[in-house]
Amino acid sequence: MFALTDQIRRSSRGVGALIAEAWTRRRYEADFVNKINQALAEANETQSWLDFALDCGYIEEDEYREIDESWQHIGAMLRRMIQRSNSFCHSPA
Repeated sequence: MFALTDQIRRSSRGVGALIAEAWTRRRYEADFVNKINQALAEANETQSWLDFALDCGYIEEDEYREIDESWQHIGAMLRRMIQRSNSFCHSPA
C-alpha cells in the first residue's frame, strides 16, 4: 500500500511540474505541446493507479468516483490546452 501511495503521489505531482515546465517553454509551441502531453500521460498514470487502488480494496467506491471525476476534469483541461496551444504560446521574436 505504501508503494502504491508513493506512485500516486509521484504521478499526480508530476502533472503540476510538467505544466510549469510547459509554461516556461511556451515560446515554442511544439515544446509547450510536448510538455502538456507529458502532463496528460502523468494524469492518466495517476488514474491507472487509482483504478488499481479500487480493485485492491484500498479505497471505497464513493471516494474513487470523486477522485476519478477530478482527474477526468484535469485530463479534459490538458487536452483543451493542447488543442488551443497557439493561444498559450508566443511567437519567437
